[in-house]
Amino acid sequence: MATTADIRNGLCIDFNNDLWMIIEFLHVKPGKGAAFVRTKMKNLRNGKTLENTFPSGAKIDIVRVERRPYQFLFKEADGTYNFMHMETYEQIVINEDLISNPGLLKEGQEVEVLYHVESESPLTCELPAFVDMEITYTEPGVRGDTATNAMKRATVETGAEIMVPLFIEQGEKVKVDTRTNRYSERVKD
Repeated sequence: MATTADIRNGLCIDFNNDLWMIIEFLHVKPGKGAAFVRTKMKNLRNGKTLENTFPSGAKIDIVRVERRPYQFLFKEADGTYNFMHMETYEQIVINEDLISNPGLLKEGQEVEVLYHVESESPLTCELPAFVDMEITYTEPGVRGDTATNAMKRATVETGAEIMVPLFIEQGEKVKVDTRTNRYSERVKD
């Protein structure tokens, strides 16, 4: 059994009979009273976040998880996604709700699947932080609209829509942040 002294970012714990991942934590020692640990956690089943305060030294249940490399193969008509393990070539099917930002998932792309070790079940599927996408459609930028940080809609090769600066044209490659679904920079060939 672990204590709050073992809390770190990325740690998975069993809290209120559910699996949670620590996103942020802060150990606080006020001048008066007992110390405590303030945490921000993400539910691994439904993606909701929760802020919770643990008294210093409280017992927590650490859950064993593994990150395994997979490659995205294809999407089924029923909305499930097929992946192949990069080392064993074993194939698995994952529901769309377990995938972070499925709109930016390209065939052949490498992802990490977070597995619950004891039940051997996938918890989440995480894309790399940045992916390169080709702009398949966007309206041309209008001259004179560059006084502010103006953005326009663009459709990428997977069909997802993102906002890009006015100077980005159709056919260009851009780097997209998968955590925020936002344009990051142009990709130079």
